[in-house]
Amino acid sequence: MSYKMLDGNGAAVMAMKMARVQVISAYPITPQSTISEKLSELVETGELDAQYVRVESEHSALSVATAAQLTGVRAATATASQGLALMHEVVGMTAGVRAPIVMPVVNRGLAAPWTLWCEHTDAMAERDMGWMQFYCQNVQEVYDMMIIAYKVAEDKNVLTPAMVCLDGFFLSHSMQKIDIPEQEIVDEFIGKYEAKNSYLDTSDPMFICNLTGSDEYTEMRYQQKVGMDNALEVIEKAQKEFEEKFGRKLCMVEGYKTEDADVVLVALGSMCGTAKYVVNKMRQEGKKVGVVKIVSYRPFPAEQLKGILDGKKVIGVFDRSTGFGSKGGPVWNETCAVMKDSVCDIREYIGGLGGRDVPEKTIEKIFEELLEIKDKKRKDHTTWIDVKSNAMDIRQVEKNA
Repeated sequence: MSYKMLDGNGAAVMAMKMARVQVISAYPITPQSTISEKLSELVETGELDAQYVRVESEHSALSVATAAQLTGVRAATATASQGLALMHEVVGMTAGVRAPIVMPVVNRGLAAPWTLWCEHTDAMAERDMGWMQFYCQNVQEVYDMMIIAYKVAEDKNVLTPAMVCLDGFFLSHSMQKIDIPEQEIVDEFIGKYEAKNSYLDTSDPMFICNLTGSDEYTEMRYQQKVGMDNALEVIEKAQKEFEEKFGRKLCMVEGYKTEDADVVLVALGSMCGTAKYVVNKMRQEGKKVGVVKIVSYRPFPAEQLKGILDGKKVIGVFDRSTGFGSKGGPVWNETCAVMKDSVCDIREYIGGLGGRDVPEKTIEKIFEELLEIKDKKRKDHTTWIDVKSNAMDIRQVEKNA
């Protein structure tokens, strides 16, 4: 192993390089742009033996990558925000033809209003499109989850594409020291790619993504469901093998100081690092709090999460996406579904939108509310935890005098 200083985008590029991708079709969009740029530089200098296809949009980027993957090579692309939204039509096609592409998604809010900064709404909008989704806390996890994602996505019992999600700017542009393994170890771990199920081969032609009648459509969807369900076991197996080869332990869901916690906070992404810091701080004050970090949002680790949350009377769930029209955000809904047979109070929190930081004071406020709820000192909680008091006075444009 060797150490390198990389930001999150650089870590994703390093993983794609070491996975020996052979076709790249990426369209730059902030804050993902440096992934596209660095990949093109690696191809230009000959450091990466791959073909770089210049495309006119993200829709074309994923279309090219999917078609290339079907020919039997690993293909690479990446996106964020409006780019992922533009890919939406192809996102479903890629999953439906079982092309196991691994795509970094640098999370950024969706317009309107326009924002360049972090929010999980872009990926959450695609959560039911048949892709696995892994959320990273730090730059090391970006690299590690990319490598694991190749192993899992390409497994013959899974054959499901994966998004490796990293918070825009908080991770994409954050320089951190990370371990990079030897190329030979990565080759051994991932293995050589071979197209399975659907493939493009002139010696064995087949229809792919053709119009399907109702007599078979449901069964094809069911195949995707089985592949996603199988991923739970395959991920766990891959993580154990990863720990043996690379020396780092990863899990689909992590409980941090939750065993004796009076209240816990469930979250995902880079804010989990701050949440762990706050837990340590409040523990020194004698307050029994804990945090649960979800890494695998799709497939959702229901049994593992339930095992950690069982017996907890008050649970908070933090969503970095709005969940418009629902009682809470996407992670809150999943948590409630998991705990539906348990006697517990699950409170929804929404914050960190449009790149707003989630500092210690915000997480402390959540924990203090949860503790007061547990002690029956309060009934209500602050759902939009970091919204300003003058929210309804703010307009996108000033009214004419």
